Amino acid sequence: MTVLEDTITYLEMLERPAGRRVPAPLDKLALMRAEGCTVSFYRYLYNTVGEPWLWFERRIIDDAEVAAQIHRPAIEIFALYVRGVPAGFFELDTAAARETKLCYFGLIPDFIGRRLGPYLLQAAIDRAWSRPIDRFWLHTSTFDHPKALRIYQQAGFVVYARRTVLFEDPRERGILPRSPGHRLLSVLD
Repeated sequence: MTVLEDTITYLEMLERPAGRRVPAPLDKLALMRAEGCTVSFYRYLYNTVGEPWLWFERRIIDDAEVAAQIHRPAIEIFALYVRGVPAGFFELDTAAARETKLCYFGLIPDFIGRRLGPYLLQAAIDRAWSRPIDRFWLHTSTFDHPKALRIYQQAGFVVYARRTVLFEDPRERGILPRSPGHRLLSVLD
């Protein structure tokens, strides 16, 4: 079994960023809160957005556990649509007092490269700071999009910690399909 090494980078924003707004990069965009999100739609978003980046944690839990997680009152899921087609999503956790966590964020692969990432991130920032908080935070992974860390920092997030974790390659365990174009380095390489 291949063991992968991952650096988790933690970022935070301690005040709402001032300055330039990110304009809509395309016409006919809609951002909608997925109130009462079904497990099947959530799995579609999570699996489709996360597969290239090795998101597997919610693939290994059953539908009842996914439902329990996404239907908590503190969870907000927003889906981005381009001309009526789902293009990405973000998930916020507002359970902690005076802070919000960006749990998941990303675009469906067909929509990457259209400047939708910064636009969607701006929407997540706006939503987080729409309530009285002192901190908005997230973490990103070595295996996330190569521009993820830079985009977060350009939006105003600051790195406050890093840690290294090891995990078994979820593709070898059959949790994720193998994708020939995505080379990953293992700790054994």
